[in-house]
Amino acid sequence: MKKTVFNGIDNINEYISLFENRRVGLITNPTGVNRQLVSTADILFDLGVLRCMFSPEHGVRGNAQAGKHIDTYTDEKTSLPVYSLYGSAPHISKEVLDNLDIVAFDIQDIGARYYTYMYTLSYAMEDCAASGKTMVVFDRINPVGGYGDGNILDTSFSSFVGRYALPARHGFTMGEYARYINETEGIGCKLEVIPVKGWERSMLFSDTDLLWIPPSPNIPTPDTALCYLGNCLFEGTNLSEGRGTTRPFEFIGAPWLDGEKTAEEFNSLGLAGVKLRGCYFTPVFSKYAGQVCGGVFFHITNKTAFRPFESALLLLDIIRKNNAEFEFAPLYNGRSFIDLLFGSDIIRLPDFSAQSYLKECDKKLKEHEKNALPYYMY
Repeated sequence: MKKTVFNGIDNINEYISLFENRRVGLITNPTGVNRQLVSTADILFDLGVLRCMFSPEHGVRGNAQAGKHIDTYTDEKTSLPVYSLYGSAPHISKEVLDNLDIVAFDIQDIGARYYTYMYTLSYAMEDCAASGKTMVVFDRINPVGGYGDGNILDTSFSSFVGRYALPARHGFTMGEYARYINETEGIGCKLEVIPVKGWERSMLFSDTDLLWIPPSPNIPTPDTALCYLGNCLFEGTNLSEGRGTTRPFEFIGAPWLDGEKTAEEFNSLGLAGVKLRGCYFTPVFSKYAGQVCGGVFFHITNKTAFRPFESALLLLDIIRKNNAEFEFAPLYNGRSFIDLLFGSDIIRLPDFSAQSYLKECDKKLKEHEKNALPYYMY
């Protein structure tokens, strides 16, 4: 039976005093809605406190594809200005902050270190700290559960797809994450978190009665979010990660890949919670657009037992060893994208062993959990 859960915006009436006589700027996207699907922007606008909005990757209304540049524009519904926080200008300007008292954040994260919304939040927190403004986070559940998994990022590889020493599956809600980095990274902003009610760390999105709204164009379902935790790594290779199909991050392949043979070798590992099926797909955009790709499809058989990072790393290892065509993506601005996603350059070493590396990851995860524990709210 699904459990009734209330995200932070559903509890705004208990925290209305935070917003009285305050000027608010809101970082949000289409996931920023309450249980009745009323947007947080509309709620704050009706309260008479909203002065502007800020756009993360994909835009406030979700109308931009991954990586697309977003300019400052006027929101059609509220007639308020929307300032971009994605790309080369991730910070809020002093001129805008001078006309605000609060910067609020309401976006559904998907629990992955590579997902950019969490770094949009961190930059805004730094801006609030520097200007003496208050950051208010409308908390939302972590849809993939409240525990860490995967490797810990080496901060010498920090970027907008991995800024801090966090696991690939970071395990925080955005409110918890904000509390964690505010102290451990020395940001020191005035922070208020409007909490979730009814959620427990063991719960996945499918355990709740919440409605799924795609947090970005290529995360259409909760299962996609689970697969993304590991399969995002394929963005740093010459394999299609399924962008341009109806099931991004669940398809992995390339025109030169033997999907059936790959699936057979992967399934022989006997990993819990997942089976691969050999298949074909044809992306309509992104890598190999218009080309038939041999590939594999991820069937999640047990969402709790499934370890996406482990599965992706072992699959990558199989493909790399069996296919001379395999390549990591070329350097961009002098940096390797796989290094930024993976949080280390060790994956590109010729003698890299996925099995050995995963054992080391588990040791480091235990230490991270000790450090994270004081910041958990649920």
